[in-house]
Amino acid sequence: MTRTEHDFLGSMEMDDSVYYGIQTARGLAISGATGRSIAEAVPELIYFGAAIKKAAAMANTDIGGLSPETAEAIGRACDEIMTGGWRDQFPTDILTGGGGIAINMNLNEVIANRANELLTGKKGHDAVHPNTHVNMGQSTNDVIPAAMLLTFRALLLRLADETAVLGNTVAAKADEYRHVVKLGRTCLQDALPLTLGQEFSGYAAFLGRQVTHLKAAADACLSLPLGATAIGTGVGTLPGYRPSVYRHLSEITGWTVVPEENLFDALQNVDGYVRISATLKALATGLGKMAADLRLLSSGPRGGLGEICLPAVTPGSSIMPGKINPVIPELVRQVCFQVCGNDVAIAMAAESGDLELNVWESLILKCLTESISLLSRSVGLFSSHCFAGITVNADACRTQAESSTALAAMVAAVFGYEAGNEAARTAAETGKTIAETVIASGLLSPDAARALLDPVNLTDCARMAQAVADARREAALNDTTT
Repeated sequence: MTRTEHDFLGSMEMDDSVYYGIQTARGLAISGATGRSIAEAVPELIYFGAAIKKAAAMANTDIGGLSPETAEAIGRACDEIMTGGWRDQFPTDILTGGGGIAINMNLNEVIANRANELLTGKKGHDAVHPNTHVNMGQSTNDVIPAAMLLTFRALLLRLADETAVLGNTVAAKADEYRHVVKLGRTCLQDALPLTLGQEFSGYAAFLGRQVTHLKAAADACLSLPLGATAIGTGVGTLPGYRPSVYRHLSEITGWTVVPEENLFDALQNVDGYVRISATLKALATGLGKMAADLRLLSSGPRGGLGEICLPAVTPGSSIMPGKINPVIPELVRQVCFQVCGNDVAIAMAAESGDLELNVWESLILKCLTESISLLSRSVGLFSSHCFAGITVNADACRTQAESSTALAAMVAAVFGYEAGNEAARTAAETGKTIAETVIASGLLSPDAARALLDPVNLTDCARMAQAVADARREAALNDTTT
């Protein structure tokens, strides 16, 4: 069974089992670049697109543009879509040309055919037309970016929650290992000691800051271009439409949405998306750095640093029995690379807007939703399958901290840089520790040397300062005696 639909380009026979119409069908014939439909790639966009269509119908009824019966049918169709219905009726590829019109018309046609069916018992446009009624007071140019912003808000809040969970996991590990002293490293060379807890506390602080930034980015998505219609002038809207549509959309979503301050700016410029992408890139690069650190700290088990052990999630070799790889950190690193690549594409799309409209928003939609999705999933895995199961080799950490020639910095703090330099050189040549070298040279007594060069003391500013003061007093007393 078929039905005939027509548009500016002509007519087409549509299988009556589908709710989308002729314009969606035309779009399908020239799309498919990613092989992923909007329903598959960004179901949230369908939800918020339907929410906007429902709010518009209610607003247009308030101001006399639609009959209550028509608005009610459109609203019921939108409700069905928002509760997960008809998802197979949104086959439009996420990456489209034409400024997103294929996505908007896919929504309009499904809603119109379903609303018409509710009113007349059959699909078609006898009672509800996709452009005349469902799209009343709207344009693709304001509907799609408005739906995108609401989608990004939902996804960013979800990512913020996932990141907070990871932050809590890392903070718990920082507390668990707050007394485990280890060697710090700068430029991948030995530096002064710190505790593993202190090292992990830096990660936890970073993650807490990212949660704040993600929530701020989500809040910025509440300013919408809805009501701008095609180029910012609001052509096609009736008096009273804009305040009414924002009121209804706020009630439907539960979020207080407001119009952008300048609707011409809202259509011309997409710097808001660039800022969202920058926030994602900041999170991704920090996660990538953490992942790289864990790979180094867990390297070995006999030929590397071997300070920590990561949970074994898969065998690490098809030829070397017993090998375990840092699978999750390596996954996180790859996510970081992809997010940074998406950021470049978003920047190019933002720069390429022409005159009154940026038509590259489907690419921005694809890249931003992909970045958020990748980060959300990988952050969860990083928390549950990596950080939560980290164990520490405390003895190896302590040994490396005690043997570092970087402890000569404490000798320099008491006796001057040249004395510290000499102690480091002697220790390197003889294979002794700095403490052993200082004691052998007679600079300090064994007790004073051990107090000054105890790695645990060096992880606490107050204890460190006290040890330096005590060593200076002993050195001054020795000079006086001599």
